[in-house]
Amino acid sequence: MALINKAIFPVAGLGTRFLPATKAQPKEMLPVVDKPLIQYAVEEAYAAGIRQMIFVNGRNKRAIPDHFDTAFELETELENANKRELLSLVRSIKPDDMECIYIRQPKAMGLGHAVLCAQCVVVNEPFAVLLADDLMVGKPPVLKQMVDQFAEWQASILAVQEVPAEHTKRYGIVAGSAISDRLMDLTHMVEKPAPEDAPSRLAVAGRYILTPGVFREIATQPRGVGGEIQLTDGIAALMRREKVFAYRYEGKRYDCGSKEGFLQANVELALDHPELGASFREYLKALEV
Repeated sequence: MALINKAIFPVAGLGTRFLPATKAQPKEMLPVVDKPLIQYAVEEAYAAGIRQMIFVNGRNKRAIPDHFDTAFELETELENANKRELLSLVRSIKPDDMECIYIRQPKAMGLGHAVLCAQCVVVNEPFAVLLADDLMVGKPPVLKQMVDQFAEWQASILAVQEVPAEHTKRYGIVAGSAISDRLMDLTHMVEKPAPEDAPSRLAVAGRYILTPGVFREIATQPRGVGGEIQLTDGIAALMRREKVFAYRYEGKRYDCGSKEGFLQANVELALDHPELGASFREYLKALEV
């Protein structure tokens, strides 16, 4: 039985919606409470049993490999100051059994192209794709839920959620026949359709488990919406050869690619934080007075 051992993180985007904050740092390094977005995604993959993290990076993205690298000077200073808890926290960012691989995406040619850049590492294995600006909170973690589904079905699985009709033009939209309350056998997939053209209101969220056959489909697709090589188009083509399922995950997604979603994530995760939650809740109550 195939297992999911590799995860791709497409992190080459410019993050223009967060300028000027992203002028000199990747949007994936923007912090939600006390951790950058990319760390939430990596921790989710790790909790799903994945140990090989593949970052498809762009120019001026040194902050991401630096974050997951060993910081000798910082660790030495914390050790000398006997700050054991902080030292343990810093070292936990990259567990010893986790491998980080960095691949350069030479041009911003779309999500499909970013995934294709990692083919040389993934080769013929099924793999996960996580979009870090979709911060997903679930118990168990959303990707773990999907890995469990993959163990049963051994086929590509896309995380989906229902969105308002007027939002279909922001997402890949899917339709198909229900297998259970949470699982659907897909028959249709359209990238960013107008509400009147959308086959449903089920939108693909930023978590995927894909079989290696998708690489061939991505490589042979013409450029799609926005003149980019779309992952959605590659998956739609894969559906003609293999089963592809949609999974309604248990949990909540924060669209941290938008300022509003990013602020919502900060507020809600701060309220749930074991150290900050109580005092932050009191602060918010005081603001309402």
